Amino acid sequence: MKIVNINSVSKKDNFEDFLNWLQNDLNSVNKLILENLANSSSLISDLSNHIINSGGKRIRPLLTLAVAKLCGYTGSRHLILASVIEYIHTATLLHDDVVDNSRKRRGKKTANFVWGNKSSILVGDFLLSKAFGILISDGSIKCIGIISKASEKISLGEVKQLMSIKKLEISESEYLDIISSKTAELFSAACQISGEISEISTEMKNSLKDFGKFLGISFQIIDDTLDYFSENSLLGKEIGNDLFEGKMTLPLILLYKRSNNEEKKLLEHVISKDKLNNNDFKNIVFSMNNYGIKNDCLNKARHFSLMAKDSLGLFPDSSEKQKIINLIDHLLSRIN
Repeated sequence: MKIVNINSVSKKDNFEDFLNWLQNDLNSVNKLILENLANSSSLISDLSNHIINSGGKRIRPLLTLAVAKLCGYTGSRHLILASVIEYIHTATLLHDDVVDNSRKRRGKKTANFVWGNKSSILVGDFLLSKAFGILISDGSIKCIGIISKASEKISLGEVKQLMSIKKLEISESEYLDIISSKTAELFSAACQISGEISEISTEMKNSLKDFGKFLGISFQIIDDTLDYFSENSLLGKEIGNDLFEGKMTLPLILLYKRSNNEEKKLLEHVISKDKLNNNDFKNIVFSMNNYGIKNDCLNKARHFSLMAKDSLGLFPDSSEKQKIINLIDHLLSRIN
């Protein structure tokens, strides 16, 4: 007899319910995304379609759509703004894969592996330009300001991460600052722009900013933890990439902090190597398991998920609010 985990089924069903709730809007967004690329060059069209249609969950544009419903918005501008969010996210992925020399994303070959670094960088630049062109056509100065600030913060976060490569002494607060910029800023912007086009109070708009930020931090902590404690097939990319690239993410930061002097020296030796191997990765994961690092990271992600939920306190209880809370739980449940 097969034993079914009721909690995992419930969370999966909740996410499917969330997707069904927004499916019509998401279909419209996907149509806009592809239509706006239709008259581009074949390289831009092919490369963009490769990554846009590679199986991502569209979490960021879905947030724009969900928050619009939470705010009672009844127009169609949220569809345009959601497409802008996806263009910016896709551009950052293209650039990130070049910087990281990645070969696999979402279970498929990366664009830079197929078309080369130059093409990926240029198409990423094109998508950023397209996003801001659409924003200008939409006409909201506040939305332009939100997206512009987020784009600046994302770039700053990537630079800070680059500067922290192989630096084991980086603190947890420095790590949180990096992921707040490079990941949480776009989550926050995706929520803020729907608030800006809706008739809600300034306090509610500010709470949406916080909601997106805290959710984005939790999301990235889970992602970084999965890079050490997931199967390749589940993560959609090779596990251990963060370690092999020298990125100081929360699992490694906590391990170094908990290690004794002898263990610290061993870690420093491993990280200083020009090229790490699978045995290095396995040994580090073994040490992480001994110190309970996975559970500590999950607790930290859970903390920020709770803060995200608390940020919605100004919004009255509703089916829309509950669906967004279910999304928070689903994103947290990616690791158990």
